[in-house]
Amino acid sequence: MDNYNLQREEIERVYGKVSPFELKDRLINLAKESEESGVHSLLDAGRGNPNWIAATPREAFFTFGQFAVEESRRVWSDNDLGGMPQRLGIAHRFVDFLNRNERAPGIRLLRKMINYGVTIKGFEADEWIHELANGIIGDNYPQPDRMLKHIESVVHDYLIQELCYNEPLERKFDLFAVEGATAGMCYIFDSLIANNILSKGDKIAIMAPIFTPYLEIPHLPRYNFEVVELLAQEAAENGTHRGQYSFSELEKLCDSSIKALFIVNPSNPPSVAMEPGIVKHLKEVVEKHNPDLMIISDDVYGTFVDDFHSLMADLPYNTIGVYSFSKYFGVTGWRLGTIALYENNVFDKLLRELDSNKRGRARKRYAALSTNPEEIPFIDRIVADSRQVALNHTAGLSTPQQVQMAFFALFSLVDKDNRYKKLTKSICYRRQKLLFEGLGLKLSKDPFSAAYYTQFDLLEWAKNNYSEEFADYLKNNYRLIDVLLKLAEESSIVLLSGSGFHGPEWSIRISLANLSDESYSKIGKVIRKILEDYAGDWKKLQDQ
Repeated sequence: MDNYNLQREEIERVYGKVSPFELKDRLINLAKESEESGVHSLLDAGRGNPNWIAATPREAFFTFGQFAVEESRRVWSDNDLGGMPQRLGIAHRFVDFLNRNERAPGIRLLRKMINYGVTIKGFEADEWIHELANGIIGDNYPQPDRMLKHIESVVHDYLIQELCYNEPLERKFDLFAVEGATAGMCYIFDSLIANNILSKGDKIAIMAPIFTPYLEIPHLPRYNFEVVELLAQEAAENGTHRGQYSFSELEKLCDSSIKALFIVNPSNPPSVAMEPGIVKHLKEVVEKHNPDLMIISDDVYGTFVDDFHSLMADLPYNTIGVYSFSKYFGVTGWRLGTIALYENNVFDKLLRELDSNKRGRARKRYAALSTNPEEIPFIDRIVADSRQVALNHTAGLSTPQQVQMAFFALFSLVDKDNRYKKLTKSICYRRQKLLFEGLGLKLSKDPFSAAYYTQFDLLEWAKNNYSEEFADYLKNNYRLIDVLLKLAEESSIVLLSGSGFHGPEWSIRISLANLSDESYSKIGKVIRKILEDYAGDWKKLQDQ
């Protein structure tokens, strides 16, 4: 048997048994065989990495880096060696640098961003600019280790603007800068277990469909949680799924033995934010029936929805928020994210209520950090746990990463007309429209859609364009993997199965972020042709 057929056989064998991302890599190998024929170019719409970057804040970052190196050379310059930037007078020297480099890339934005810290935030100019210069050089351990002081403040402003839209909250959030949202989730899981707030075998809930690793982590032997799924099952008439939750699904959370809830909002897939009415009902359920519920919300796609409200705004006491800069700014390689926890939160309450045995274990775990380890808040325990506690003094995201994060945050804060936001959203919506046109479908505008992914249900399409009988024919004679293989083999198109995210069995997930506009027209047309070919075969059988 040749390599091509071996690959195909292997993909069929492991379908439904491995992560859809692992399956995607195998489909890519198969699609490359087709690409090598010269007929098609590989179109991988299986991964959510955008094909754009936020260029201007990067220009400001690298230009500021030149200033920081100048500062190092000013202190000590010996051949290839420089010194450490000094605080005193650095603001005056920075103004001089701006004036000397008026045509440098990103210089106008850089001036605005630094002025935001001085004029809006009231930072002492030398301290603010020195933190950035020292940080971008990366010559010191992060201090504080949770997040640099001024940078935490401006990133806090960004999260309030983008995820809470200036909801009038009584207190602020404490932030921990981490290596992307996935690292944040891992740290949170580990700290919940380490602090006995969650124990092996506890009951948790997951709102699905959801990013596959969040489905897989709870079943690892280390956790072995009992999982209750809340399914977003409402379908639109055109074969897409609205991605909203019924009240009856939310009411599963009335079970107070469910200790934690994991959610991606807007979802991944079908890439929609929860409607206000659903959030209101969720809030009522939590407050009336499960007030100690711990909610972990990944809000990475929130910037693609108008007036998005994270659960951090509606249920700040119960929610720990995870956010990644990766998708919005095209920065997956930088690994930039935050964990945000409201100052008054259920996690600290549950720590205070631990029995004496569990408190004793925690006291022993954190004894090297404080003479009163029981008073260490949960957010700081996450920081310590990220370095196995004993290495807490070396914890924290690298300072150059923190500076780049701050520059992205400041870029958005000074963009009063939301030019960048409008541009990125228009890219996603345009591609979604082209995909639907290729599928022969009318796109209904959904104000809660991030349009970063589309979850498309082939059986719903079959019912609405033909009949229930044709949908049954597909279900009884084929599997979704047959469609995925056809796409890879015949057109070099790679898509993911929605069922791998616990979406409908016959749904596919299409990333709208990582290919050229014309690619989505092609993908839509190819999917439609495959389905119509199946319909032709079905009609022939009916005529016999």
